Amino acid sequence: MSPHQTRMEHEFRIAVYPGSFDPVTFGHLDIIRRSAKQFDRVIVAVLNNTVKSPLFSVQERKDLLAEVTRDLPNVEIDSFRDLLVRYMRSRQAQVIVRGIRSVTDFEYELQMASTNRQLDEGIETVFMMTNPKYSYLSSSIVKEIAKFNGPVQDLVPPAVEVALQGKYVAPSPDGTPN
Repeated sequence: MSPHQTRMEHEFRIAVYPGSFDPVTFGHLDIIRRSAKQFDRVIVAVLNNTVKSPLFSVQERKDLLAEVTRDLPNVEIDSFRDLLVRYMRSRQAQVIVRGIRSVTDFEYELQMASTNRQLDEGIETVFMMTNPKYSYLSSSIVKEIAKFNGPVQDLVPPAVEVALQGKYVAPSPDGTPN
């Protein structure tokens, strides 16, 4: 923005950070917080994927995301079950935000970004490198640790830790479920 432009002349930038967030981790939260600094509004959009069997319902994931982002006034939580580019158009969003942990993530995300660009060339994808301290972290790993009553407090916000504890019955000392 030039010194002579007013805020009203500046284009209002809406980004969508889509994902399953099953559950939201500190890695996701890192990307959300950094995106909130870069864009006027960030819509964290929970994908309602009918092919997967998530641990948390869409509403539970939305509630957890709302809880852990309540201090970010320009972050909105939503869900969708359509093509991402259609959802983007319906929300008048211009940018897709994707977190990248590894080269493997990049290869997949580049393919998705190219496909989305083919479907709608007005939508850009921005890749954010995950903070190195979260580069190993995934929702799948968190669920596996929580399933066996392992410590997840360094992986997820406290509200998510409590929600995970509510989903899994603590195993007995020999590792079998009670």
